[in-house]
Amino acid sequence: MTIRTRIAPSPTGDPHVGTAYVALFNMVFARSQGGQFLLRIEDTDQTRSTPESEQAILDALSWLGLNWDEGPDVGGDKGPYRQSERSDIYAKYANELIEKGYAFRCFCTPKRLDELRATQMQEKKPLGYDGHCENLSEDEIAERLANNEPYVVRMKVPREGQCTFNDMLRGEISIDWAQVDMQILLKADGMPTYHLANVVDDHLMEISHVIRGEEWINSAPKHILLYQYFGWELPVFCHLPLLRNVDKSKLSKRKNPTSILYYQRMGYLAEALLNYLGRMGWSMPDEREKFTLDEMMAEFDIQRVSLGGPVFDVEKLSWLNGLWIREELTDEQLADRLHQWALNRDTLLQFLPFAKQRMETFSDIAPLGSYLVSGMLPITAEDLQSAGMEDDQLLEVLQFALWRLEAIQQWQRDNIFEALKGTADAMDIKLKPFLAPLFIAIAGSSSSISVMDSMALLGADMSRARLRFAIDLLGGIGKKKLKKMEKAYQQLN
Repeated sequence: MTIRTRIAPSPTGDPHVGTAYVALFNMVFARSQGGQFLLRIEDTDQTRSTPESEQAILDALSWLGLNWDEGPDVGGDKGPYRQSERSDIYAKYANELIEKGYAFRCFCTPKRLDELRATQMQEKKPLGYDGHCENLSEDEIAERLANNEPYVVRMKVPREGQCTFNDMLRGEISIDWAQVDMQILLKADGMPTYHLANVVDDHLMEISHVIRGEEWINSAPKHILLYQYFGWELPVFCHLPLLRNVDKSKLSKRKNPTSILYYQRMGYLAEALLNYLGRMGWSMPDEREKFTLDEMMAEFDIQRVSLGGPVFDVEKLSWLNGLWIREELTDEQLADRLHQWALNRDTLLQFLPFAKQRMETFSDIAPLGSYLVSGMLPITAEDLQSAGMEDDQLLEVLQFALWRLEAIQQWQRDNIFEALKGTADAMDIKLKPFLAPLFIAIAGSSSSISVMDSMALLGADMSRARLRFAIDLLGGIGKKKLKKMEKAYQQLN
């Protein structure tokens, strides 16, 4: 059997280090066995998926050195490799399930489903679909279709017993069918949900091993059931442990930068970041911490993956990155890398139109632009407080601005301006005082170029990371306060 694995990211945000971690283990496992590694874009969420996000994923994974044998950019004989280009395929298989009696059309309105959920929560019952449309008569279905009533396609699920399956790392796993919802397979717009598309694509692309994060364990029964309904051979399942913050909580951008592009912008070496991700739950036989991708591939045994949640510690990553700089790069190579990273003509040309207005000598360029090639700035809570706001209002301005900026899909100066101006107006704060703490958080000074221009030059990842850093400098926001803020923010929109 030829080993074939895949990574299937959704292009709905910044490329995540968790995606790179799973991609690395898929690629190394396949290549160590003489197999192939595929990349598939899961863009069925048409409201959130963007070409810019897809390109960022491709660029980030390529920068790391994670190269796929088949994918939307390199082609292959199992394509298309974007799910949005495969909708006819999913419709065909959804109809096959209906014809076989394994799925049904559900005409329930969003209002009925909301009321059902509210009742289940009030009565403290398990949440899930109640089978209301499961046994509609053929006549009633025909009448509803003739009236053009919108519907989704749901899968039928056993009500009793257990689903038992084997996992490469965890052995036998059993999940009660009572915990498995009648999953929507095809949405009203004709697009598939993850579950149908995932199973159909994995089968048609001949994926032999599904290696993914442990958050998908509870979805495995739905997928296994679909394989059985279609009469297809099951792939081998392997659920990797989730990456954790230092406090053992699930890795999240609130506590750790999670975007690959952030680490690229910070000046980490791709080799060092990949090395660090390789250490997440796995180790070399001789326990050495620094190793190349080729060395990992030569020694790889997936059974050495530990199920304890691997901790993504930025301080440890920085230490490892320092080793790579000192031990692997000559001075000439380091000079080349620094030039490629930020000290290049393209970066300079982006900044010079702003800097030129403030320059009297060439030496002015360093203090004017140093914040654009820095990581977290050496600012304090007192610097932020100098903007003239009370701490509560400061935190609110920074957090509301961050939420609004996180919603921007195309990171351009005008979009940033509209987002910040709209937030200031909604908070009934004039734009200049609203922007004052953002100037300090982003540029370390209130006398830099326009904060919108600075953000556009810095990029989304670094800009958002600096706002989170500023919030932490002010003591952060506890869960209770955050919930209150979320409610206030929703009322602004």
